[in-house]
Amino acid sequence: MNKFVYMFDQGSGDKKELLGGKGANLAEMTRIGLPVPYGFTISTEACNAYYDAGKSISDAMERQVLEALTNLEEKTGKKLGDPKNPLLVSVRSGAVHSMPGMMDTVLNLGMNDETVEGMAKLTNNPRFAYDSYRRFIQMFSDVVLKVDGFYFEQLLEEIREEKGYETDPEMSADDWKEVIQGYKKLVKNHTKSSFPEDPKEQLFLSISAVFDSWNNQRAIVYRRLQKIPGHLGTAVNIQSMVFGNMGDDSGTGVAFTRNPSTGEAKLYGEYLINAQGEDVVAGIRTPQPIVTLKQEMPDVYQQFVDMCNLLEQHYQDMQDIEFTVERGKLFILQTRIGKRTAQAAIKIAVDLVEEKIISKKEAILRVDPDQLNQLLHSRIDDSYVRNPLAKGLPASPGAATGQVVFDADDAERLGKEEKKVILICPETTPDDIHGIVAAQATVTSRGGMTSHAAVVARGMGKACICGSESVKIDLKGKQFKVGETIVRQGDVITIDGSTGEIFLGEIPMIAPQLSEEFQLLLTWADQERKLGVRANADNPEDAQKAVEFGAGGIGLCRTEHMFMDANRIPIVQEMILAETYEQREVALSKLLPMQQEDFEGIFEAMEGRPVTIRLLDPPLHEFLPDKEELLVEVTKLQMTKPDSEELREKEYLLRKVRQLDEFNPMLGHRGCRLGMTYPEIYLMQAKAIFYAIAKGMDKGIDVKPEIMIPLVGHVNELKEMRQLVINAGVQVEEETGKTFDYLVGTMIEVPRAALTADHIAEEADFFSFGTNDLTQSTFGYSRDDAEGKFLQSYIENKVLPENPFASLDQEGVGKLVETGVKLGRGTKPGLKTGICGEHGGEKHSIEFCHSVGLDYVSCSPYRVPLARLAAAQATIKHELKQSVSELQAQK
Repeated sequence: MNKFVYMFDQGSGDKKELLGGKGANLAEMTRIGLPVPYGFTISTEACNAYYDAGKSISDAMERQVLEALTNLEEKTGKKLGDPKNPLLVSVRSGAVHSMPGMMDTVLNLGMNDETVEGMAKLTNNPRFAYDSYRRFIQMFSDVVLKVDGFYFEQLLEEIREEKGYETDPEMSADDWKEVIQGYKKLVKNHTKSSFPEDPKEQLFLSISAVFDSWNNQRAIVYRRLQKIPGHLGTAVNIQSMVFGNMGDDSGTGVAFTRNPSTGEAKLYGEYLINAQGEDVVAGIRTPQPIVTLKQEMPDVYQQFVDMCNLLEQHYQDMQDIEFTVERGKLFILQTRIGKRTAQAAIKIAVDLVEEKIISKKEAILRVDPDQLNQLLHSRIDDSYVRNPLAKGLPASPGAATGQVVFDADDAERLGKEEKKVILICPETTPDDIHGIVAAQATVTSRGGMTSHAAVVARGMGKACICGSESVKIDLKGKQFKVGETIVRQGDVITIDGSTGEIFLGEIPMIAPQLSEEFQLLLTWADQERKLGVRANADNPEDAQKAVEFGAGGIGLCRTEHMFMDANRIPIVQEMILAETYEQREVALSKLLPMQQEDFEGIFEAMEGRPVTIRLLDPPLHEFLPDKEELLVEVTKLQMTKPDSEELREKEYLLRKVRQLDEFNPMLGHRGCRLGMTYPEIYLMQAKAIFYAIAKGMDKGIDVKPEIMIPLVGHVNELKEMRQLVINAGVQVEEETGKTFDYLVGTMIEVPRAALTADHIAEEADFFSFGTNDLTQSTFGYSRDDAEGKFLQSYIENKVLPENPFASLDQEGVGKLVETGVKLGRGTKPGLKTGICGEHGGEKHSIEFCHSVGLDYVSCSPYRVPLARLAAAQATIKHELKQSVSELQAQK
């Protein structure tokens, strides 16, 4: 019989896949002797068995749960449902990977009309007992019976107002009894059944609800966002309750062993006196900073500090800890690796190396490359005279500007329309995850820096302000008020998540500055990585930015972007509209010095680093006006100015656009096919490159150009274009008296090129894999159409694991890359190979590039730090795998 249930003292921290992260940590803390309320874990395997059985708890699983419950009752000396000495438990989820707030929890389970009286007598505190009971009814009804928590909050608010109270602690035992009766009527009205009184029925219904929550909408969205596999399932943790709402000598809180926003090595967190844990996490009440616990309960505070230090040393990382104080006694309810901002992740990793807790390699592995994007975005200009409208708690750093919205659905809808929005709400719930994803930032009027909104925003690298109590939100009216100022939906505000300030309107921003720890971590990464990292840059400004971010060269300089300049478009159109070779040459002679100037600026910025220049790639019609717009203009002119010169010019232009129009431009007259048809265009570009090299040499710059022929599918195309480039080089060498050192290669972006790479390599000094187009041509997808029409549903329905344009399809496109490398190097062992599609800045794709032996990846300048770190991680992981394989081979 499969074992599905484990007591806390039967597990350990290395059983995360089986017990989930929470269960494994509870077992580990029990093992090392911390004061953890006792309990048991129902495994992730049980969750999968539940789904396999059609969402049903098997007899075997039920028996094991009841056996574990008996064990728990013996350990605590209490019994579930016993009116005289009742055992109350919490039922919590516990996935393998942390998913804060995404799944369901039930507290105070075991309460009913009899046990509440027993609790009142045992504790001599009726108010506490009935408060705990109403919490249980509210939470159980919401999570298990699916009665929206709004109805309970609304009723509670009405009773509070009726009695003239402002806060829950003012409520007496009799007040709570009144609330309980109202809650039970609500349940009866909504479910047509009475609230279940049998504690064992409550228990198994709650276990099923937690298993069910593994596949609720918010959990699915979060897993997709964090790339957590859906087959893992969640564990369920049943833990004896301790109570933070037993009076002023009790409390509950959440704390991080280091600041999760900045990484500063100081205890960071919050607590509430006379409250339960959900009050802190859910943002129902705004808590106090953890440091004030030192004045309230100095002994408890010191004990907690000591436990935090012990847990951080034990796990060798910053911890996120939930705790409860019951009548002066401290209990640790949970610890896990704390989520943190990119800034904090880097500082913590570097500090832990300097504290000799972890190695440099471990520090490199600790930082998620995707997080680095957070550090490369703007902040509010320091010279701006701040006049904030309101202020809250700085829950997640960064600045953002956007239109105000008050609903997660509105945020998602406007986000899809590419509008920047800021989500404003009293507090977020896990159901708002899609809105937080779509928004630039989130602001809540309630809750603290460990509330749901704060934790989720930090994990995503989005700015967030919590507990901004001066912001009075009117959800129905879709507006908020601060003093006499009213801000309506659609109005623009700016927020600073680093200071907690909210401003009216748009505020000037400045570029970020990278910390010393950031630079140091990347230096360590550079010492480890085998892959080179280059940048895609089409102008001197981008080239300079690439150098600042540590690029080793330019892997893709797209020359067509130089043609897009407003001052050049008329000359480019003159070239395209030319009827004869001579007319085209006139236009090309005007473009040559412009292209030469561009290349000179880029070579100067790169200071001798290699620069890969791709000759003209897109079809010519892209440089001409839109056909439909032209047709409208011509029709108007035919009606208003039928004899005008303007009409004749527009009609000629329309004929030319129609002549160049293609059914499928992606597979049409572009790339080297254009160079084969109009070799004078490529000749002009090649000469511009060589003249720029000569100028650079005059300035003492060691220029290293790599000239790339795009869209080659047959070796004869490359052979002809290569010779054209060589001839241009010889001609400019004769003119200038200089000798040029350069390479001629190709972009592998159609399947035939990868499959015949052994032949193509005969004419190539290097390969650069253009994986954007290679993905399109391999899948047969038009990227714009696929992403807009069906690709998202493919990912949601698991037809594809993820967007192949965002993360390289290793099974298909990857095989072509691997084949191209092997065949190419079979012909030329020293063949230089790289990748210059967007995949060059994506961590999983970078790891693949390392595994197939590419020499470099190339990406956007702003993704260069990410690529440097990801390349180092790929090297370290590969070494670790090799070490494991060697050890296994020795055994």
